[in-house]
Amino acid sequence: MARRSLPLLKHLLSSSSSTTTPTLSRSVTYMPRPGDGAPRPVTLIPGDGIGPLVTNAVEQVMEAMHAPVYFEKYEVHGDMMRVPSEVMESIKKNKVCLKGGLTTPMGGGVSSLNVQLRKELDLYASLVNCFNLQGLPTRHQNVDIVVVRENTEGEYAGLEHEVVPGVVESLKVITKFCSERIAKYAFEYAYLNNRKQVTAVHKANIMKLADGLFLESCREVATKYPGIKYNEIIVDNCCMQLVSKPEQFDVMVTPNLYGNLVANTAAGIAGGTGVMPGGNVGADHAIFEQGASAGNVGNENLLEQKTANPVALLLSSAMMLRHLQFPSFADRLETAVKLVISEGRYRTKDLGGSSTTQEVVDAVIGALD
Repeated sequence: MARRSLPLLKHLLSSSSSTTTPTLSRSVTYMPRPGDGAPRPVTLIPGDGIGPLVTNAVEQVMEAMHAPVYFEKYEVHGDMMRVPSEVMESIKKNKVCLKGGLTTPMGGGVSSLNVQLRKELDLYASLVNCFNLQGLPTRHQNVDIVVVRENTEGEYAGLEHEVVPGVVESLKVITKFCSERIAKYAFEYAYLNNRKQVTAVHKANIMKLADGLFLESCREVATKYPGIKYNEIIVDNCCMQLVSKPEQFDVMVTPNLYGNLVANTAAGIAGGTGVMPGGNVGADHAIFEQGASAGNVGNENLLEQKTANPVALLLSSAMMLRHLQFPSFADRLETAVKLVISEGRYRTKDLGGSSTTQEVVDAVIGALD
């Protein structure tokens, strides 16, 4: 009886399914907990030079989106001796900060406030995503590199002193603890974002103990992620490979100084510092800013003509929205920015156009769905 009833059952199921109302195409991508939609406070540091111009661009777009964030704004400048205590308290309370570039004076006297923030908040992982934007011509295609950089030690430890006049000793500090946790972060990032490969960048052929310890830590962590391919590359060869065949790289994990060089090289290949997002994250806090070097911060021409490129900070703020668990707002912002870039009507000078910052912002707001 059961076998004879199967054809009838299949017929009933097929006929009933053909008369049902079609389901909506939009799927549930994020199921919030009660209260997740409450606006979140974010510490905002406009910074120096073009910083206020591009952070204002983010403020305008967030307002147009009705994004569930509000900003606590503080004036911080690179020539200050320290980050003001009230700013640190705000970041520690809010857990999240968005900042423009801070200039770092050359030579002695004033230390980098960027480094101070990373050390005091233990923002041990710097992440820069370097990728091709559709419609933006570059020498190489299919570039999508994530540089994960150790952010608290290495040459940036700042342990320098003058032994005798004319002789300065600078110490590079590499610890197993910091090397292991940055390696773990890189592999976790790769695992959670469906990345296939992690490449450790080093100079262990010369710095056998320091970079050797970094490599040893990466190898140990790699054994816990068998589904992700792991390889290693010497930093000088890495730079050569980046400019000749960048599409071979996926996620790269590096000590502090190498990461700065590699991230800026990759950014230049993929479209320039004006379009690459980034962030610094630790166990408790995160700061989002332009991903590659903020060397354009002090460009007086960009400031006077109001033609600074806001794309990098807009994409960084999308990263921030995703970090705050507002994925649909992040998707809307990223989609709008990429649409404006691909159409090509509104681009700043660094991308081959003649638009002002405000014209790009208006175009992004107009592209929001």
